[in-house]
Amino acid sequence: MKILMNFLKNNFILAILTLLVATASCSFTNNTIDPGDKEKEQLLVNLISHVLKRNHFSPADLTDQFSKEIFDNYINDLDPARRYFLESDYKEFQAYEYLIDDQIRDSKVDLFNLTYERLLKRQEESEKIFADLIETPFDFTVDERMDTDYEKAPYAKNKAELKDRWRKLLKLTALGTYYDKVEEQKEALEEDPTSEQKSLVDLEKETRAEIKKSMLENFDNNDDVQRLDYFSLFVNSITAHFDPHTNYFPPQNKDRFDTSMSGKLEGIGARLQKKMDYISVIEIISGGPAWKSELIEVGDKILKVAQEKDTTATSIVGMRISDAVELIKGPKGSKVILTLKRVDGSIEDITLIRDVVQIEETFAKSVIGKDEGFRFGFINLPKFYFDFDDPNGRASGNDIAQEIKRLKTEGMDGLILDLRNNGGGSLREVVEMAGLFVDEGPVVQVALKDKRTRTLRDSDSGEVLWEGPLVIMVNEFSASASEILAAALQDYERAVIIGSKQTFGKGTVQNFEDLNQWVRNNEYGDLGAVKLTTQKFYRINGGSTQLEGVKSDVVTPGRYSYIDVGERDEEFPLPYDEIAKADYNKFTGYSNLAESIQKAQERINNNPTFKLIDDNAKWLSEQRDNNDIPLNFTEYSERLDRLEKETEQFDSLADYKNNLEFDMLTYEKTLTLNDSALKDKREAWMKNLKKDVYVSEAVNVLKDLRMNNIKNDNKTKWSVKN
Repeated sequence: MKILMNFLKNNFILAILTLLVATASCSFTNNTIDPGDKEKEQLLVNLISHVLKRNHFSPADLTDQFSKEIFDNYINDLDPARRYFLESDYKEFQAYEYLIDDQIRDSKVDLFNLTYERLLKRQEESEKIFADLIETPFDFTVDERMDTDYEKAPYAKNKAELKDRWRKLLKLTALGTYYDKVEEQKEALEEDPTSEQKSLVDLEKETRAEIKKSMLENFDNNDDVQRLDYFSLFVNSITAHFDPHTNYFPPQNKDRFDTSMSGKLEGIGARLQKKMDYISVIEIISGGPAWKSELIEVGDKILKVAQEKDTTATSIVGMRISDAVELIKGPKGSKVILTLKRVDGSIEDITLIRDVVQIEETFAKSVIGKDEGFRFGFINLPKFYFDFDDPNGRASGNDIAQEIKRLKTEGMDGLILDLRNNGGGSLREVVEMAGLFVDEGPVVQVALKDKRTRTLRDSDSGEVLWEGPLVIMVNEFSASASEILAAALQDYERAVIIGSKQTFGKGTVQNFEDLNQWVRNNEYGDLGAVKLTTQKFYRINGGSTQLEGVKSDVVTPGRYSYIDVGERDEEFPLPYDEIAKADYNKFTGYSNLAESIQKAQERINNNPTFKLIDDNAKWLSEQRDNNDIPLNFTEYSERLDRLEKETEQFDSLADYKNNLEFDMLTYEKTLTLNDSALKDKREAWMKNLKKDVYVSEAVNVLKDLRMNNIKNDNKTKWSVKN
């Protein structure tokens, strides 16, 4: 199969498996309900509703309509594939359809209690359904079909109907694997007429065995889902009605968020995965204790964990992976003893000294590129990170400044800042970063709950760090802080924005509120936190990025050109509006900005590769709406053959290569002498950049931009009053 077809089919199969176990496990042997849980949940509902009403930028009104919308979303999220609840269950739940607003006022969670207990029962029944169905061979000769638009499907009227739904979904999952096996055997026969050929019966049996193994692994992993996880789903069905970015964070989720924002954690520096009962090492993080010690290998299983002062090790076999991680990680300088089962089967105890582990993919990285005689810097920024606990920790503004200085020593003539897929982060870092490219002035306007506004400014009146040609790359998933920076540099006419028609459209600011501060004599343990929208930000030209996002100066087609993604596709987003413009001076350092933008757009419109990308996007959009899938092997094969023929026209996209050259910076070459993992990652990244047509066009824009001959008087570059 071609690359695109594999992408479509493999992702479809993964989606089916995910839907089959979309909520949680089917056994729940550890989910006995403690009366204290219900009291804690009632307290949390009371606290969260109070905090939202008091501090949210635009609190929602608790009405019957509010209740119905929460009810619909919550019940759908509990069972998105309609694999657990019966029609009778849904009718019973409907007694609360218009009562959730009243229950919130009274700090009650009756709907949650009912749905949770019913779900446990139905999931146990569904595990038995699966165990029975998977032992029966699939008949791929029967003419039947399945509609994969699950949200439109009614709930099963009875258990027999529910069992038939499971059968069809399992059969659809199996069809993809069975088809691959049949095709692989055909190809093997063509290459070698003497190759072993298995019967279709044997291939079907192998397929079922693989599906069974995958499902059991998923069930096992989902056994780790606890009552609090479901309660979080219930609460977040409520908070989402205020806006899509207001959420309840249980304690462990808040810790993960902080780690993702700071890019660091204290532990051993290994990524772990639970498979059946065992927790295995799947990656060693460069520079971490595990990497430095050379005592752990990918594939090792961790059986027990002991702390430095403990005499007894704790077995983590069968433990929730989040609980196991809590045992393994710890403060810098402390020791942890791990009992490992090696890949070769031997058992060994090792001791590691925990340390701060930097998660490198969180941070900015750069390469120097060359297009004939033109040298350009390319910086990728995954997010606007900042260490909330350590003001001296790594921050994206400082890191970007450092990368620019390094690139200048490499002799760059222009700079590309890649913000594609950057979901945002620290607002402080946006202001810091804008100051690297613009003179003193406003960067973003912020509206508070009481409708007051304030302007965040770059107050550094010294020389900007980079005065040359600047291009910013964005796409539909460039959001929040990314949009602020792109919007500011666009309004100043300092950078050319190239990418999707518009960015994500998240024009709001969130803050965390610790729920524990509201409770005296807390007997329930850590209550977690609420991330809630407290501000709305606006461009310096007065427009909001909310819903509208940032419109690119140069628009490129992409995979999602004909699919609604972003804030505007969310259910309860805050509205777009405008405020007064800020007072700022535009950059006048370019002598041909408008001409360069027009020339780039004409190039893209006439570029056959971009035309093919656009055709591919239209095709993908059409396929997205095709939910009627045959469960007969002949029809299924014919469908895939037809799709494969249709995708052949897009095959050349996988073969595209630009004429650009990329190289690591001098300092990083030195680092890779002792870090082969870093070298491999950078080489893989540069290989992907060679296949990136968007980067090629960004370089063309850089080459087109011409600077006015102003060398020393920076102020004269900011002389046009807006």
